[in-house]
Amino acid sequence: MAVSVGLSKALDKAWEDKSLADILAAPVSALAGVTEADAKKLEEAFGIKTVRDLGSNKYFATAGVLVALANHTD
Repeated sequence: MAVSVGLSKALDKAWEDKSLADILAAPVSALAGVTEADAKKLEEAFGIKTVRDLGSNKYFATAGVLVALANHTD
């Protein structure tokens, strides 16, 4: 089954029509709102170079899970 996801607001214009594999291999600056300076700081602080690195980083993943859990608590 094919799945289509609109990512135009999440990505810089140049990356909107790229494949998922290309986006995951892209520098984090491919994400809308992430500057080259931001990307440099992420690399220096956490060794993050790509969108995949950012999404799989244990600190960011843990924070994401905590936020998701907080949204489902009583």
